[in-house]
Amino acid sequence: QVQLVESGGGLVQAGGSLRLSCVASGRTVDTYTMAWFRQAPGKEREFVATINWSGSITYYRDSVKGRFTISRDKAKNTVYLQMNSLKPEDTAIYYCAGTRSQGLLTARGSYDYWGQGTQVTVSS
Repeated sequence: QVQLVESGGGLVQAGGSLRLSCVASGRTVDTYTMAWFRQAPGKEREFVATINWSGSITYYRDSVKGRFTISRDKAKNTVYLQMNSLKPEDTAIYYCAGTRSQGLLTARGSYDYWGQGTQVTVSS
């Protein structure tokens, strides 16, 4: 079983940056597709970014392209989300997710493992 723990959230002003981390334990996730989702109050959980098992392929939702970067460190069994030029509409709880399935997976149902989430609040 895989456990995912996110950290790095917080309160930041618009235009600022944060780096989220997701540490996996229980087993290595170096062959897993990993992703970040987010959920704002009163809204559905939505896809943010995904990275393939090798780190060679990434994919983002349009609204974060050019501002967010997903990456992974296999030695640390960790996935990151670097968020720059943050906007108030980025405010949400951010969740890390993982699956042994391969591909550019953007649907919530594609992922088997989830973290508990970390709050990101962007003030205007």
